[in-house]
Amino acid sequence: MVHGGAADLRAAGDDLIADRRVYVIFNPASGRGRGARRIEEYQRLLREMIPGAEYGVTEAPGQEAELADRALAEGFDVIAAAGGDGTWSNVADRIVSSDRDGVSFGMLPNGTGNDFGRNLGFRPLDAEHAVRALADGHTVSVDVGHLETPSASEHTPDRLESRHFLNLIGFGFDIAVIDAAAGARFLKGEILYKITALQQLFRFPGFRFDLKGVASGAVRSGDHLMLTVSNGRYFGGGFPIAPGATISDGQLHACCIGDAAPLTRLKLFGLAEKGRHVSSERVAVLGDQAFEIRFPSPPRFEMDGDVRRAAEPILRVRVLPRALSVIAPAGQS
Repeated sequence: MVHGGAADLRAAGDDLIADRRVYVIFNPASGRGRGARRIEEYQRLLREMIPGAEYGVTEAPGQEAELADRALAEGFDVIAAAGGDGTWSNVADRIVSSDRDGVSFGMLPNGTGNDFGRNLGFRPLDAEHAVRALADGHTVSVDVGHLETPSASEHTPDRLESRHFLNLIGFGFDIAVIDAAAGARFLKGEILYKITALQQLFRFPGFRFDLKGVASGAVRSGDHLMLTVSNGRYFGGGFPIAPGATISDGQLHACCIGDAAPLTRLKLFGLAEKGRHVSSERVAVLGDQAFEIRFPSPPRFEMDGDVRRAAEPILRVRVLPRALSVIAPAGQS
């Protein structure tokens, strides 16, 4: 059976979601350590609602992918992940990359941002709501992004790969905020992103890129504060960075925010909290099935919260329409 080394966990009984075999991957490092504290709560709820579920716990960064591969090989029908956007992304990538049909992905929010879950009606702090949704087994088909250009996580810098993502890839200011947040000791959750973002509005020097929509031919270039290529609507703990995006519209949405003086940046930041930044002449949101992005050198970027470095200065990214079956709260479609 699949296990997570010495941290392997088990439960026995009958499955509650249509007799499907359920495997749950826990990441105790998610949410800046909050993931470890909530494992017991999630286990208790799973024993009550899905007593046949089996479990594994990661013991190193990125081990979610290894556990997901082994769960796929052993024939589990539902692979769920308790963590945040990075944990979910690592597991979803393996499901989409596999040759297994009929596998569904389950989400148990337990991270810092939990942004992809917001698109599906998950409540970041409500464990019971998430486990009940998993037990009910209501599935929806969602789009997935695919970065074709090889890149490597900073956890495993020697492993270059093309990667699927759930929520977004982000460049420039986005990476500066993540770097700053990594050094913060006493903050967490949404307030962590907001405070570190405010700091970086006065520190980040800006960057350059050239972006082209492959189907539309739309272009954007020059000095910018930030670029995100989104599948979902939210990032950074609830900012609607691509307010018109849905995770089933068959498009990616590139939000290009031009560079500006610190006080103008601050105004844009305030507008972005409510998705009103798109009204600024400094902001362009381009929708397309694929984008090509050129940088002066291979960029560092974030993919669903995980910092990576591209192998090349030209990045090619596209959408895979409805490529993943996700178990979501009732009422989602």
